[in-house]
Amino acid sequence: MQRYVNRELSWLQFNARVLQEAADESVPLIERLRFLGIFSNNLDEFFKVRYATVKRIDMAGKAGKKVFGGVKASRLLKEITQIVIKHQAESLNILSDIKEKLKSHNICIIDETQVKPEQHEFIKDFFLQKVSPALVTIMLNEVEKVPHLKDSKAYLAVKMRQNVASGIRNRYILIEVPTNVNRFIVLPSTDDKHYIMLLDDLIRYNLDVLFNIFDYESISAHMVKITRDAELEMESDLSKSYIEKIIDSVKDRIDGDPVRFVYDKEIEQDTLDFLLSKMGIDNTDSLIPGGRYHNRRDYMKFPDLGAKHLLYDKIDPLPINGVKLQGSLLAKLKENDFLQYTPYHTFSYTVKFLREAALDPLVKSIKITIYRLAEVSHIASSLINAVKNGKSVTVSIELQARFDEANNIKYAEKMEREGIKLIFGVTGLKVHAKTCVIERLENDKVVRYGFISTGNFNENTAKIYTDYTLFTAHQGILKDIKKVFDFFEVNYKIKKYKHLIVSPHYSRDAFTAMINQEIENHQAGKSSGMCFKMNSLSDYGMIDQLYEASQAGVKIKLIVRGICCLKPQVEGLSENIEVISVVDKFLEHSRLYIFENDGLPKVFISSADLMTRNLDHRVEVTCPIYDESIKNELIETFNLCWSENVKARDMAQQDTNAYRVVPSNSTKHRSQFTTYDYYLNASKNA
Repeated sequence: MQRYVNRELSWLQFNARVLQEAADESVPLIERLRFLGIFSNNLDEFFKVRYATVKRIDMAGKAGKKVFGGVKASRLLKEITQIVIKHQAESLNILSDIKEKLKSHNICIIDETQVKPEQHEFIKDFFLQKVSPALVTIMLNEVEKVPHLKDSKAYLAVKMRQNVASGIRNRYILIEVPTNVNRFIVLPSTDDKHYIMLLDDLIRYNLDVLFNIFDYESISAHMVKITRDAELEMESDLSKSYIEKIIDSVKDRIDGDPVRFVYDKEIEQDTLDFLLSKMGIDNTDSLIPGGRYHNRRDYMKFPDLGAKHLLYDKIDPLPINGVKLQGSLLAKLKENDFLQYTPYHTFSYTVKFLREAALDPLVKSIKITIYRLAEVSHIASSLINAVKNGKSVTVSIELQARFDEANNIKYAEKMEREGIKLIFGVTGLKVHAKTCVIERLENDKVVRYGFISTGNFNENTAKIYTDYTLFTAHQGILKDIKKVFDFFEVNYKIKKYKHLIVSPHYSRDAFTAMINQEIENHQAGKSSGMCFKMNSLSDYGMIDQLYEASQAGVKIKLIVRGICCLKPQVEGLSENIEVISVVDKFLEHSRLYIFENDGLPKVFISSADLMTRNLDHRVEVTCPIYDESIKNELIETFNLCWSENVKARDMAQQDTNAYRVVPSNSTKHRSQFTTYDYYLNASKNA
């Protein structure tokens, strides 16, 4: 028996759980459409990164069995393709079902064959005014090879059957579907119904306008899309700055090797053959027959049309119990630490902390790590405000945060212009830590305040990602954070930390030591156990440690949202390990590690999952919780999530994503809803 689940296949099972949400009839209809968008977006990124990596290993002539948990790369490529084809077919059936159900709510998604006479003029005018000027149209018969197709852009492959007299019987054309026009066009309505047309179908409706100079017998258009390897290749040119190298490598990404070609399964075979031949795509690439529409990630932005009953009820983010935004957060931290748990709590505390630091005359410096900023970032504007007020501001910004490179480059250049000192991490290591420390001069003494988080300092994702942020005035922890920044600047010196566990130098050994301590405690008859919550668990060394603990009798509870290479509930291997995965309204993103420690629990929040990259190849920070009330709060929120019996999947049945079996007489417990109620009740009882 293989000891581990293959990472790539486990990820596909996670995406299947997202697809389950799209299929779940208890989920509001427009939210189901948006889950389809998330499923599609996830799949695009998977092929750009994970599939591309497997393919590179296979093309290098390596089996990769050690890396892929005992599976050969060549076999894995085939297995991935088979699973994706199956999932794509399921997603098309789900989409068809949702569209039918939307009709009962007077929302009609129509194609070019269903246009009403009274909508004709609007569609023609919209095409001529908004769409036609934005179209890039490539006449393929006239070119020797297909011009470079952009990664993940959607194209309409047009086949025009001409009259024999024209000299060319079949003419093939590619139309790039523009992204600067909304994908969903709301059409005029005269019968109290909402009519929506996809941009692709609006173009199909106007093919006669677009190609009116040709004499043709018939014309058809089917969608195709190519996905390219997204690996960044960094130049070694010493004359270029780090930012310049990242900019160039992001530009080069558009020329990456193709790793997936998706096409409408209804496309004529001669059109498909013509395209593949022109593009030089052979059978070694992943050819995925799909539906009529690609780039279904756009469904994440499907218009709500004012139909609130087809959406999840919006929650009002709560204030932190006992911490007023109107007052001084620094003054509050003098009294005690506090915890922000978004999206249940408002993210405004993070912004308020930085705004206060920017204005406070006694604050002398701010140091912060940035991984992914919002497109319009109040975090960045607060830091710029601080430097304008004479503060020393240092920002460690990760320019290789995958798919956010361009956004981070934009902000890096802006902050650099404003006088902020930028640090671009450490050569060979991504900086994934989420930390901030400020220094304030109080009675001629430097006093530090700061925060450590499990998530990015991003206003947009804070509305949908669950993440813990500890605000603290613990001088020992904050001194350690300062040492992390010292390491960024002088990284040939490995720092020693009294409180924080920092990757890549200490995390693996620290986690191993704490797991071993739980084993020793259990063998000595002391109370033992571990409760971990994370995004992914894929490091074989850590998995082996957990297997060893299970075999020694230590009870282990794991909540793993995404990849889980550990096999739970296997007799003789992991019978004392239970694993669930929760996929629901919010993205479970927080990392929490709890060790029973003979009745004196050790509790940590972290930026790190138990993945090899987080332990050995990134700068990560795992922070201990010393405040007893916050420690209890974290344990209680873990328990709330662990008692989930509506959206929890039993990872012992990862292949089927079976829901956790609960007694029929059990009360339904949907943890994201009960967690909000937990904090709502706390605020009422304050």
